[in-house]
Amino acid sequence: MDLVRHLYYFTVVAEERHFGNAAIRLGMAQPPLSQRIKRLEEELGARLFDRSSRQVRLTEAGRLLLPEAREVIARVDRLRELVRHGEARTLKAALPPDLGATAIAALVARFREENPGLRLVPAEMWTADQVTALTDGTIDVGVVRHPVTAPGLRFGEVLVQTPGVLLAEADPLAATSTVHLQDLADRELLLFPQEGEPGAHAETLSDCRRHGFVPLEVHHGIGLGLVLAGSAVAFGPKTAEQLAPQGVVWRPLLGSPLTWRVSTACRAQTPEVAAFAAAAVRTLKESAGMTEEGVAPARQVRRRPAMGFLA
Repeated sequence: MDLVRHLYYFTVVAEERHFGNAAIRLGMAQPPLSQRIKRLEEELGARLFDRSSRQVRLTEAGRLLLPEAREVIARVDRLRELVRHGEARTLKAALPPDLGATAIAALVARFREENPGLRLVPAEMWTADQVTALTDGTIDVGVVRHPVTAPGLRFGEVLVQTPGVLLAEADPLAATSTVHLQDLADRELLLFPQEGEPGAHAETLSDCRRHGFVPLEVHHGIGLGLVLAGSAVAFGPKTAEQLAPQGVVWRPLLGSPLTWRVSTACRAQTPEVAAFAAAAVRTLKESAGMTEEGVAPARQVRRRPAMGFLA
């Protein structure tokens, strides 16, 4: 038996002093209401109403129960409101899976430390999945890669990440201090999935072609097994070397020919979303090597012997 609901029925009948009127107020038929009151009386082991053809009166047990029943109902209402308030203070956020465990952990830890009254529920999603989740309200805020077309979404400060190349330690290019994209000719490339990052995927390959690197084949994923085996190269920030398996090295790309742009994205700019965006910007600068858009990284210059000019 739902005791709280039955107590509510009891308080309505006690206030109306009429089963018919109480049933109308409750939006139900009178016989089921009478049955529920009878069930409550059986549960409590006491008669709560004196019934007659003209009126309904509270018994002594009913008079004692009425204030207690109201208090129970009020407490339950307060508990429900507390739970609803707690749900409203929950922020669902998404981050790209290849952002890196260190950066993700640092962002989550910072946000939770700075916002102790707000429950963060993080998830890992590619940009395309984040756009869908933001649109249908599954998440409140995300960190997405540009370019991204998403009418109705609002974007935060754009940060730029300048990736280098991850190589097998045995690769001849690992012996150099910097790598030109053209040096990667005749190699296969491991890149984030096209369906998850359609804009950044297309832009990255376009920049590669423009600088003389056309991969023999493009593999999709974030594990570096193919790189470790020497079967492919991958792009990533300097921080990726710290997370790479032994036998994989990172080298900067000459002239910084590739840039990945990221920002937060949301459908509504709430205080909770603003707090997450602020924490994300600071953390991505510190833990993922990102800079503000328009702040160019230091340009590396190397003479290419075969070309005879500065790259």
